Amino acid sequence: MHSPSPRASGRVLCFGAAVTEIAPAIPESAPRPEPDSRPRILVADDQADVLEALRLLLKRDGYAVLTAQSPAGVLAMLEAEDVDVLLMDLNYARDTTSGREGLDLLARVRQMDAALPVVVMTAWGSVEGAVEAIRGGARDYVQKPWDNTRLLTLLRTQLELRRALKRSKRLEQENTHLRKSGGERPSFLAESRAMQAVRRLVERVAPSGANILITGEHGTGKEVMARWIHAASGRPESPFVAVNSGGLSEGVFESELFGHVKGAFTDAKTDRIGCFELADGGILFLDEIGNMPLTQQAKLLRVLQTGELHPVGSSKVRRVSVRVVAATNADLSKAVAEGRFREDLLYRLNTVEVQLPPLRDRREDIPLLAAHFLAEQGRRYGRPAMRLSQGALEALMSYGWPGNVRELEHAVERALLMASGEEVTAEDLLLRRASREGPSRLEEMTLEEVERYLIDRALTRYEGNVSDAAKALGLSRSALYRRMQYYGIKGAR
Repeated sequence: MHSPSPRASGRVLCFGAAVTEIAPAIPESAPRPEPDSRPRILVADDQADVLEALRLLLKRDGYAVLTAQSPAGVLAMLEAEDVDVLLMDLNYARDTTSGREGLDLLARVRQMDAALPVVVMTAWGSVEGAVEAIRGGARDYVQKPWDNTRLLTLLRTQLELRRALKRSKRLEQENTHLRKSGGERPSFLAESRAMQAVRRLVERVAPSGANILITGEHGTGKEVMARWIHAASGRPESPFVAVNSGGLSEGVFESELFGHVKGAFTDAKTDRIGCFELADGGILFLDEIGNMPLTQQAKLLRVLQTGELHPVGSSKVRRVSVRVVAATNADLSKAVAEGRFREDLLYRLNTVEVQLPPLRDRREDIPLLAAHFLAEQGRRYGRPAMRLSQGALEALMSYGWPGNVRELEHAVERALLMASGEEVTAEDLLLRRASREGPSRLEEMTLEEVERYLIDRALTRYEGNVSDAAKALGLSRSALYRRMQYYGIKGAR
């Protein structure tokens, strides 16, 4: 986890076209050490001298070594720690030759983690015992006294296989997550002075690894900016995982972010990797962070501080190194003053703050964005030759755009569907009827346009708080969420 580094000159913030440096408002905490990335091998044997010999051998070869002297110790260690390979003796206190106690332990280990590579050891060279262990799920065996070269080669092979299986499972769940969230990296187009200042700031801070907070009104393109930061980070091949953190209910929050193990709750039929682990080594984008309840903020803060997490239903510590890019349309300083947002979490998130200007303050970008959306939607609907008339461009430039870039995209899509020829006209845009600049236009709107206008106004008035907006509109929270989804209005709680 990337924690804020000590800075002599303060935090960098961007407001429109101006870049300002200010002193930190609170003292920085000491940076925590990076998680130990060495492969972790658990060695189990009832003889202390054997454990010490293996510990020194494996440590010299670059492994982190955990030890246990009994089956109970092995099970306790696996409950508490994330282990890459188990190297275990077959014989313990019950007897000295049959290996029965080790085989019983192997069965218990397989129940706990069927994917964990297990290599068994025996001092008696019993082929029958080794064969039975392999049938019971062990990957390989070694005979005492062991050959150092063979043992190290065997462990490296099992570690590579473990990594390959983990990558396969991670990619499978990552693909599932990407399919749910869209998964495509959108284009970021801007020529205005305000956005060029933002771009320069992002190019300065993206390679640093610092946590970033992106602020701006609804629809200004905060996720697009987060993906731009990822692309400019110097590690574009690393994971990028996006999650609407403000929209997660208490019941699914920990499972979504931290994962869960099989059997943790009624519907947990398999292990699930959480968003933090999916983003390990890359960026986790937490959208709508200002709408996260205080109880969830505390859980998030702990992971940001330590880089350690516990999947739901597991006592094992998982260590991750994740860069967090968060986004909000809310005034978090005001939320802190009102007790709705934790101050310590805010200062974990806003090492650098990037503020995106609204579309009305970057009108030079409207023609470029409109042409891009028209081409994109033209391909989608099989009308690739569409173009904007001069009248349409003038209408776009004179409109107020309270919904910012997202509203522009929807307006262009609607106009493409309304257009009868290959040219989009001002009338096709329906901006006069869809305008939400004031109540005097209500009589020119359709019922749907009025409903969207009222929802947008309520969300703006209550700073994106869905519960308060729903109450003001006389709706239930779930009913408002359904309408927001229908109209493509994102975010809030």
